[in-house]
Amino acid sequence: MNIRFYNARILTMEEPLSIINGELHVSGNTISYVGTSAQAPKDDKFDREIDCKWNLLMPGFKDAHTHSAMTLMRSYADDMPLQDWLNQMIFPVEAKMGAEENIYFTKLAVMEYLTSGITAAMEMYLDPYAIQLAFSECGFRNVQVSGINKFGPSLEEMEKRYIELNKKDDLSSYMLGFHAEYTCEKGLLEDIAAMANKYKAPVFAHISETKKEVEECKGRYGVSPIELLDQMGMFNYGGGGYHLVHVSDEDIEIIKKRKMYVVTNPASNLKLASGIAPIKRYLDEKIPVAIGTDGPASNNCLDMFREMFLVTGLSKVREEDAACCDAIDVLKMATVNGAEAMGLEDCKYLTKGSKADLIMIDLSKPNMQPLHNIPKNIVYAGSKLNVALTMINGKVLYEDGQFNIGIDQEELYAKCNDLFKKIYGAAN
Repeated sequence: MNIRFYNARILTMEEPLSIINGELHVSGNTISYVGTSAQAPKDDKFDREIDCKWNLLMPGFKDAHTHSAMTLMRSYADDMPLQDWLNQMIFPVEAKMGAEENIYFTKLAVMEYLTSGITAAMEMYLDPYAIQLAFSECGFRNVQVSGINKFGPSLEEMEKRYIELNKKDDLSSYMLGFHAEYTCEKGLLEDIAAMANKYKAPVFAHISETKKEVEECKGRYGVSPIELLDQMGMFNYGGGGYHLVHVSDEDIEIIKKRKMYVVTNPASNLKLASGIAPIKRYLDEKIPVAIGTDGPASNNCLDMFREMFLVTGLSKVREEDAACCDAIDVLKMATVNGAEAMGLEDCKYLTKGSKADLIMIDLSKPNMQPLHNIPKNIVYAGSKLNVALTMINGKVLYEDGQFNIGIDQEELYAKCNDLFKKIYGAAN
């Protein structure tokens, strides 16, 4: 489908950051023109023309860490520390989840991503085949990461998934990873590192989320999680860590040396009392930072606007410096840096030849007025209410409160509530 967006303000996210007044053309799943209306091709034919009414087009946000199907557990396992939350509340319910639950609760998450202007998710959860099916049926871009741990799957199964699910379709890819140091035996971690070196592949995992995690790792091995994993050669080809709240100077040097990404999850870290990540230090050290929501059982909502505000707000409080962690840097974390961490190089800008993954921000809402500094206002004042349209791969999946993901909204809600009752009846 060929679509023309006109009367648009366009924030491409290319450097230097600026806003173009003009139009954007989509041909199939690709952006074919971005620029002024005066210079736009005059002979292009369109299936649809959208008057943006001078609202803002920009790249979609990239949720660089999430567990989508944990929508099942939203507001079920609240107000508990991380280890108790996992062992007492989360793991017993996850043991009851099958493919059906993973599919429908992932689709529920997709609806929420779309309302928040999120166009891609870096997913780590239970059944990657079912989850990839759910994302693809909805038309949602996804990068799955292995969550292998001592409970499963086998190393052979992880490799099989890496081979079979990587680039299975235009919307999907798969990366090597593991849940966390504390849920893996040392031998398993060494085997994962060997596989990463075999495929020359990056690796992602939950790392240094809590003080307890770091202290227990030091008790087992005499070094921090980052140091342990680096000794194994885990990040010889890059990758990154989810959370990375409690890090030493030595850890930071390893992160820099291995060209790792930091994926910060401020709302989840607050709710689970894990701490505040040293974002200013990462920025000062030129370490790339992306943003994730984490799962909807630990957050509890999938809202990139809230995450962006918390990244900058908490950094200012942590450092006692209102000038640190500029909103523009945070907007880059939520878009460009997230795309790079996820290997989505063709999804980070609104430029000719890029994938047509974009959102329209409604600037007519009172929280966007007056139009002093639109990019900063998105971080400091923006909300889901400003997302008027979300397009992924050239297809409009959300527009003016309506979804186009292949399933009726009320039907999905009813199915999820039925599955919720079945699972929690079995879990209790």
